[in-house]
Amino acid sequence: MASVAASSEWVDDDGVRQPGGEVHAWTPGLNQTLCGLALSRTRLRRFPHVRFDFRRTDQVTAADQVRHICPRCVAATTRRGERSWTRTAPRP
Repeated sequence: MASVAASSEWVDDDGVRQPGGEVHAWTPGLNQTLCGLALSRTRLRRFPHVRFDFRRTDQVTAADQVRHICPRCVAATTRRGERSWTRTAPRP
């Protein structure tokens, strides 16, 4: 499962580092994101304790610390044929 690499970080109320800014999917043990960016050249910070569980339908608001979710990383982590939405009230 992919973890998060981000351009900035912030500390939550429990004192745990959390990703912020631009967020990418990263496989621990590799020096690049799933979209092909080198972590050392782009200076992305690694967050092995945070799973990359963003979807294509996720909305980024002004209150979020995450400002941008890489669409190429989202596509790389989505399984083929998997729906990014769920119907909650289907028609009869």
